[in-house]
Amino acid sequence: MAKRLLEDIVKNKNQQRKIRVVPPTKTIEGREPKVANVANTKSSPKYLLWFVALISVTICFFAFSYLFSKAEITINPKMKEVVLNDNFSATKDSSDDGLVFDTVVISGEESEIVVAKEERDVREVATGSVIIYNSFSSVSQNLSVDTRLEGSNGKIYKTLTKTTVPGMAKSGIPGSVEVKIYAAGSGEEYNSGPLDFKIYGFKGTPKYTKFYGRSKGPISGGFEGKAPVVSEEDKVLIVSRIKNNLRLKLLKNATDQIPQGFVLFKDAIFLDTNDSKLSLSYEKDKNAVFKINGTLYGILFNEEKLTRYILEKNMAKYDGSEIFISNIKNLNFTLSDKENNSFADLKNIGFNLSGKTKFVWRVNADVLLADLLNKSKKDFNNVLSRYPNIDSATLKISPFWRTVIPDKIKNIKIILKYPN
Repeated sequence: MAKRLLEDIVKNKNQQRKIRVVPPTKTIEGREPKVANVANTKSSPKYLLWFVALISVTICFFAFSYLFSKAEITINPKMKEVVLNDNFSATKDSSDDGLVFDTVVISGEESEIVVAKEERDVREVATGSVIIYNSFSSVSQNLSVDTRLEGSNGKIYKTLTKTTVPGMAKSGIPGSVEVKIYAAGSGEEYNSGPLDFKIYGFKGTPKYTKFYGRSKGPISGGFEGKAPVVSEEDKVLIVSRIKNNLRLKLLKNATDQIPQGFVLFKDAIFLDTNDSKLSLSYEKDKNAVFKINGTLYGILFNEEKLTRYILEKNMAKYDGSEIFISNIKNLNFTLSDKENNSFADLKNIGFNLSGKTKFVWRVNADVLLADLLNKSKKDFNNVLSRYPNIDSATLKISPFWRTVIPDKIKNIKIILKYPN
């Protein structure tokens, strides 16, 4: 009994500890007091923080999209297809306002070794080049074809062409000229290294010691006896092939030397070769060596000036707009009276240009860029309307929601779709 009484006393003490006295709450007009939602009050700062973070991220996103905004503008310039068939005339180094041409002149040599399939008696003369000097007087001296030259080896050689030796300069420097020579007889005995020469016809006169020559390199090619030969039929084909190779080689050299802004038409190139510039020698191993010397003449035009003349002939009211011809170098060039022209002394020419081409209006991209900076998309076409050289254009801005062209040139790319 005593034990139960003790447990009741402890239980009553514990119940008394759990009792909490709540002070009375005043009410207004008899309404019940509101109890605060402790849970909602504590979570409100968290939602506010997320809201502020979202706003900040959005602002940063749009700020970065502004900073990295880019635009790409593709422009199709105004073009007009034209079929040309026009005649022109031009003068070399003219000082007037007419069309002017210039020439490029390049000389060279091409050779080919072929196997000779036949054998016969052969007589070949040695050939070479000699520089003849005039220390006799200031008066020039004419030398006819086959002028005999006496070599220091005691052999006689002859000049291949007619030539003139200039007179001495006032300073006393002898006049000089280079001339091709050939041996007076066939055979290897005429082959030689460099030789000194006297003009045989001046022997016994004061000119004999005052006119003299020195060979430019060796004199070679002399032969007499049985030797392999190339048939005439094969020779024609070989020579044609060598000339074509020489033309291509000289054309490449000429093209590499053309100044910027000049046009050399593929049909305005002429190769001058003749029989005197063809040499044929036979080697002991039955090989035949063909050598051809030639000079290539090319007619050059200033592209800008020629374009203006073409435009004036094909546009009734050419207003001076900046226009280029897309494939001007591929036009067909035909020289008038080609057979009677000496390309070494060409002064005036007539020619025809023909072919299908395009007139292309140039667009000043720098000025256009300056006009488009920071412009709205809706103003794009208004800006383009001030450029008559533009046929059409498209605008792409990134990011896609941007509606204003960037305000910095480095962020704008212009693609001009000129024809190749």
